[in-house]
Amino acid sequence: MNYRGIAFFDLDGTLLNENSQVSSAVANGMDRLRDNQILPVIATGRTEAEIPQILNDTKITSNIVMNGSFIRVNGDIIHREIIDKTTIEKMLQLTKENQQPLAFYNHSNYWATQHNDDLVNAYQYIHSQLPEINPNAYLKREVNMLLVLGQDKDETYHEAFPELTFYRNGPYSIDIVKKNVSKGQAVRKLIEILQLENVPTYGFGDGLNDLALLEACDYKIAMGNAKKELKEMADFITLTNQEDGIVHALKTFDLI
Repeated sequence: MNYRGIAFFDLDGTLLNENSQVSSAVANGMDRLRDNQILPVIATGRTEAEIPQILNDTKITSNIVMNGSFIRVNGDIIHREIIDKTTIEKMLQLTKENQQPLAFYNHSNYWATQHNDDLVNAYQYIHSQLPEINPNAYLKREVNMLLVLGQDKDETYHEAFPELTFYRNGPYSIDIVKKNVSKGQAVRKLIEILQLENVPTYGFGDGLNDLALLEACDYKIAMGNAKKELKEMADFITLTNQEDGIVHALKTFDLI
């Protein structure tokens, strides 16, 4: 298909309202994007297993999930990053020493070593279901991303795993992916694989893990509720996610 543009949307605090839901105005905006030959792509730290309702409400069939570790376009998997079992076992040992749960993610499942208050709070924070407890499932399942559930000890992990990248996107958890994996790198990978180098790109975000996303896009849009760092690099600051800021920005850039 000949696209007029590609729009990449973070979820929490961006495409979703404070209840992690898609408003009717945003859902309608996604329909109008497609009508205008703009490819909408979700770009999130979550995995597909957590967002079936969002995919249904938006009718979006393309996504960058797990902070860039997995890419799907129009239903087809085009790229994924896999964390090796040796690294996982080293991480299991350190999280056990720190008395913090570890969660494992791939595109179809997510599970954890145990539940505690920080884990419950982390998933309530994003209105997502708790992971199953299955500490040994990584031996048979592919793992694209890990989560440490806890409010501290970040530097302990940074020092022990220079081969990994860490994103603290909330008070209760740290997202962990392979080195140099990011939403921005995934944007570049998607464009390269689909040979869409001449198609303009639009990035929408609010959090620190969206810095790489906006940096990789031609047009950088920060939500009204975005972190200061995103607003400073943005070409345009739209309304908040509670005010359907996505729709306001899409109209401003004449995409709908």
